[in-house]
Amino acid sequence: MSCETYLLRSEEEMLALGQQLAQRLPARAVLLLMGNLGAGKTTLAKGIVSGLGVALPEEVSSPTFTLIHEYGDPVRVYHIDLYRLEEPQQLLNLGLEEIFERRAVTLVEWADRFANWMPPDAIRVEIENSGPGEESARLVRVTGLA
Repeated sequence: MSCETYLLRSEEEMLALGQQLAQRLPARAVLLLMGNLGAGKTTLAKGIVSGLGVALPEEVSSPTFTLIHEYGDPVRVYHIDLYRLEEPQQLLNLGLEEIFERRAVTLVEWADRFANWMPPDAIRVEIENSGPGEESARLVRVTGLA
């Protein structure tokens, strides 16, 4: 399985990486966006959504409270945030299995909280701070992207 690593030093670079990754995604893909609070998961999602041409970066926000945002008409991107969920039953209530099968790109923030429930063919995107402070560079590892 392929693994790519990127060192990003700004929000603009994170957006640009998302736009670049978007160009390489198949019509149906699930991306597991993992990292600490403030790591840049939503910023990367903004880049992917804008790179797919379904919304501008400023139109994309974290679905922390709504749990799922949909972009495109017809829907081409699902942006899901699992941060507030506690139990696997809540995943079933969201209908994630059905969403994962749709011809769309599905971005799942905090996917590591429910790793056993994620599709085995999902693309893993791990974001780490490379130093102390919110302004530090980010190390991004992408695994499973052809």
